[in-house]
Amino acid sequence: MSRIVRAAAIQISPVLGDDGSGTARKVCQSIRDAAERGVKLAVFPETLVPYYPYFSFIQPAFRLGGEHLALYERAVVIPGPVTGMVAEAARETGMVVVLGVNERDHGTLYNTQIIFDATGEILLRRRKITPTYHERMVWGQGDGAGLKVVDSAVGRIGALACWEHYNPLARYALMTQHEEIHCAQFPGSLVGQIFADQMEVTIRHHALESGCFVVNATGWLTDEQVSQVAGDPALEGPLRGGCFTAIVSPEGKLLGTPLTEGEGMVIADLDFALITKRKRMMDSVGHYARPELLSLLIDRRPARTVHAYGVGTEAAAGEALS
Repeated sequence: MSRIVRAAAIQISPVLGDDGSGTARKVCQSIRDAAERGVKLAVFPETLVPYYPYFSFIQPAFRLGGEHLALYERAVVIPGPVTGMVAEAARETGMVVVLGVNERDHGTLYNTQIIFDATGEILLRRRKITPTYHERMVWGQGDGAGLKVVDSAVGRIGALACWEHYNPLARYALMTQHEEIHCAQFPGSLVGQIFADQMEVTIRHHALESGCFVVNATGWLTDEQVSQVAGDPALEGPLRGGCFTAIVSPEGKLLGTPLTEGEGMVIADLDFALITKRKRMMDSVGHYARPELLSLLIDRRPARTVHAYGVGTEAAAGEALS
């Protein structure tokens, strides 16, 4: 009998202006609400906690300093209070949770995806390998150490953020590890309808190419929040539209109705028999691959600023990296 997992893609707005704990509490409440509906996997938007840096999309670089410093103060340290809260909610509900955060690691911020298992354990902390366009003023670059698929209580899970889905080799790196559920995260409330249209194309294509389910979550800003972030009516347009929270089957079909505005959940039962059905026809890393012609080189070593060699240097290198 095939395995069936109930999944939720959650479209949610952040709590602006506090220390980030308000958004974390909303996440935990959403986890508990989803659990009441039988959900075993919940996916939240890109850098939801404390909030996506929308300011960087509409402000010139020389004006970003204040907002950027505020984000530093509100960013998530891993492990820390936010991860502790979410881990407790995951453990309490027996749910696998995929959460996007702004991670602070000493003097740098990262766009980070965290996968919590149903036990509350952090299975994966990965950083977006290349921040996009305006985001490069905000976040540092991730490395290949996070291009992993992990075994969870609901199956083999991989994750990418936003335009990482336009990097075919990043996607292929996960495909080669036989992901069963791909968790995608986008900011939402950005760029306009064209962003949502492009998002639909890329997540449906990945589902077909990988032969996996895709659970995609986008964020949402209320009208009041758009005005608050923009600070000028002339800048509000770029902060609207661009939402497409959805779940896609391995056959590229939308499961349920996508959510394009407001808060809410798209919930679907993922029947793993569809994975075999799709891959019997086209397994891009198996019988449809031509490794003698085309292959991928991945460097999964974590990026390091210190490389120490020789007797007695290991402890010193560890201290320098901590």
